[in-house]
Amino acid sequence: MEKEKPKQGAREVKIDIDNGVSFFADEAGVMHNPLKFILDFRSITPRIDIRNKKFQPLVLRHNVITMDVYTAKYFAKALNDNIKGYEKKYGKINKPDALLAMEKESKKNNKKSKTKKDTPTYLG
Repeated sequence: MEKEKPKQGAREVKIDIDNGVSFFADEAGVMHNPLKFILDFRSITPRIDIRNKKFQPLVLRHNVITMDVYTAKYFAKALNDNIKGYEKKYGKINKPDALLAMEKESKKNNKKSKTKKDTPTYLG
């Protein structure tokens, strides 16, 4: 097959695609202002430091995406459509049993404690 010649006055454009780094989000936050939506994806990873017995460090990484309100609205629709398709094919998405057990244990421990803490569930 013969390569099509560019039309007169047209320029060839080279496009490099950067696929970025894969990122697993443990949680996400959504905020907005009058012009844009801000999606803040977070990953919390414990680090093991055998030198420090008292405190074990956690690494918190953020990937923030901003989009105009129009794009955000259609992103939400696309995400919702994909979730519906997933559940139709694989079944309803439920909270994992291990997470339910951890939340139950956390509530029990908070009731025993004299001071109530608002500890995020991802820290146990």
